[in-house]
Amino acid sequence: MKKLFKSVTAVLLLAMILFASACGENKEMTLDTTSGASESDIARTGLWENAIYTKETELGSGSKEFHLVVEAENQSVTFTIHTDADTVGAALLEHGLIAGEETELGLMVKTVNGITADYNVDRSYWAFYINGEYAMTGVDGTEIKAGDAYRLVYTR
Repeated sequence: MKKLFKSVTAVLLLAMILFASACGENKEMTLDTTSGASESDIARTGLWENAIYTKETELGSGSKEFHLVVEAENQSVTFTIHTDADTVGAALLEHGLIAGEETELGLMVKTVNGITADYNVDRSYWAFYINGEYAMTGVDGTEIKAGDAYRLVYTR
């Protein structure tokens, strides 16, 4: 029952954030594929100044593998994660790729790959996508499934 309450509450919180974003200026940052920039060309400027990784990176070992794309300021980097963790969040925490605050709804991701989003400062947050769809679960509530594509997108 407690798990169901957390899931329902998480969905309601996501709906509130989406509604608030729709009411204000909502600029989702996505990869600009027309610029000809590749992952190895990411400059350490703007949000990427504090990034841990700026090119395709493979991390860890384990029986499960998944890919995570991190997008911000029209640039992206792809991670191949190997883990024995059950959830995307646990695997990303294991490799130091995310940080955030534990809430009653689960982990609120604030930093990804060294890039921080702070909704209270500039209405920015990390949007989580599974197979191109906005996720209805947080990273810590998303079980790793073979073949699923995961994205964390810096959004304002």
